[in-house]
Amino acid sequence: MLDHIFLTVANVDRSIAFYEKVLPLLGITARHDYDGTDGPAGHPDLKGFGAKGRMFFWLRQGTAAPGAVHVGLVAESEEMVKQAHAAALAAGGTEIHPPGTQLHYDPRYYAAQVRDLDGYSLEFVYKSWQHGLSDAECD
Repeated sequence: MLDHIFLTVANVDRSIAFYEKVLPLLGITARHDYDGTDGPAGHPDLKGFGAKGRMFFWLRQGTAAPGAVHVGLVAESEEMVKQAHAAALAAGGTEIHPPGTQLHYDPRYYAAQVRDLDGYSLEFVYKSWQHGLSDAECD
């Protein structure tokens, strides 16, 4: 299971503003700033986002490498996919594909995809068969 991810962004303040408009629509409402001087030598400052007591989506200042990362973010419904997609576009993201069924994966796979302000590919994903199941049922 994935615990966290760092995205290196060209302008951390600009990216915080973007993600503060998008992530809460997916239930990612917590924010935390980590001072790199609290970590080992050379640790970067981090700007974190999370939910349910976990911080898992972190931004760090630097040279973005958008072709290196695609991030799929869980949505709890098709409506949540639509809302996150609209918020990302309104916040300056660019569309890769609009909300809709992704038949090439599964007829129950509903998603939308955008590029954030640094060009990272973000996909808002609702997989109906993965909701309401225990971890054992998803294996």
